[in-house]
Amino acid sequence: MVDTTQSEAAPQKDEPRGCLFALSQPPLMIFLAVIGGLILMAALHDLLLL
Repeated sequence: MVDTTQSEAAPQKDEPRGCLFALSQPPLMIFLAVIGGLILMAALHDLLLL
């Protein structure tokens, strides 16, 4: 009978990187902070000055 189990010496596949890995990237966080700041400034302008 043929052994079809994978041996332990076989290289393991890298796990796919998910959303938390993407959010840990500095350029993405800077972009999201700028967009969030613009939205916050627009909301405060609408609420307080108009």
